[in-house]
Amino acid sequence: MSSSDNSQFDPQPAVSADPQTPVPITPEVLTIGSTPLGSVAPAGTAPAPPTAPVENPAWSGWDVLLIALLTILTLVVVEAMTVVGARLVVFPHASFAEVAQKPVLALIGEFLSYIAVAIYMILLVEGKYHVRFWSAIRWNWPGSTAWRLLGLGLLTVSIDFLSRYLPMPKTTPFDQFFSNPRDAYLIVAFAVTIGPLMEELLFRGLLYPVLARRIGVAGGILLTALSFGLIHYPQYKSWSAVLVITLVGVVLTSVRAVTKSVAASFLVHVGYNGTLMAVAALATDGFRHMDKVGLAQIYLR
Repeated sequence: MSSSDNSQFDPQPAVSADPQTPVPITPEVLTIGSTPLGSVAPAGTAPAPPTAPVENPAWSGWDVLLIALLTILTLVVVEAMTVVGARLVVFPHASFAEVAQKPVLALIGEFLSYIAVAIYMILLVEGKYHVRFWSAIRWNWPGSTAWRLLGLGLLTVSIDFLSRYLPMPKTTPFDQFFSNPRDAYLIVAFAVTIGPLMEELLFRGLLYPVLARRIGVAGGILLTALSFGLIHYPQYKSWSAVLVITLVGVVLTSVRAVTKSVAASFLVHVGYNGTLMAVAALATDGFRHMDKVGLAQIYLR
């Protein structure tokens, strides 16, 4: 699949992705609006102001698609290898089916997969486009406003009250991570660190800028949020849960669009996930009494 097959996903070469890199002077650049420099606009017509895309990432939509496919493939392969390795070394007397049901192995496999994908992201952006990864995705740490962004994440939990009025399943595949306190605390650590980090890098760091450049800010926010919601379907097997997570995605992507900072949306994401996990821990006495999970289930959708 080459970029020439569909030019709408190709990056625009006329605008530099790195503010330190000079923009090459071409006839297309030497324009004011639609009027080339050196030409005379029709009498009585005011020249249109110069325009620029709201986002101009160095990478293309095909790069993002490749990373998404690589992420799925890596998760499948690495988690399968993790189960096989654990079966041979740690649980030699258990069946593969029994080993595959252990939540801790799923977390280990996902962690290793994310490390591999993160390395590939950095190599792609810096190796292919010769721009610094963290500045190219607009990490831009917010500094003193970090606490406010975490607080916004806490307030975003109010969206989950919508679950009360939607047909939510009583049990989901995600519930396996709360089968015992050890696994529950592992998923808490994952949910406020590498989990939101990788999701923000992929959706708000790489995908959103490409969509915003082609269809505008509003369309970019909506499509990014929808993609974010859909990838969570396997965890919950519920379209109602996908709706709730999509609305959360609208908040996260809006923060990225307004602040032009992936670090800002990451902090909101951490605040949101952290609040959900804190509610679950309080509702179950530190995950020791999962029979009290009723309140937690309302929020963890």
